[in-house]
Amino acid sequence: QVQLVESGGGLVQAGGSLRLSCAASGRTFSNYVMAWFRQAPGKEREFVARTTWSGGSTYYADSVKGRFAISRDNAKNTVYLQMNSLKPEDTAVYYCAAGGRFSTTPADFGSWGQGTQVTVSS
Repeated sequence: QVQLVESGGGLVQAGGSLRLSCAASGRTFSNYVMAWFRQAPGKEREFVARTTWSGGSTYYADSVKGRFAISRDNAKNTVYLQMNSLKPEDTAVYYCAAGGRFSTTPADFGSWGQGTQVTVSS
């Protein structure tokens, strides 16, 4: 089972940038799907972006397309989320997830990090 630890969250002004990291340890597989989700208070968990350890496929939610970029460093077992042009509505706890399906549904991901808070001030 893979263990995931997020880092890089914090407080930023609208229009600013942050880069989140997700470090994976334990048993990892090259065909795992890696994804970022976010959840704001009182709202359901929302898909943000996904990729694979191999193959180079990426997919983004419409709300972040053109502003966020997901990438990976296989040698470090780390996935990143570069967040640019941040808006107050991006404020949420961001979670890293791993699973066996190229999906946008939280139930399809079996491993989750503890989350990192991102707060965007206006």
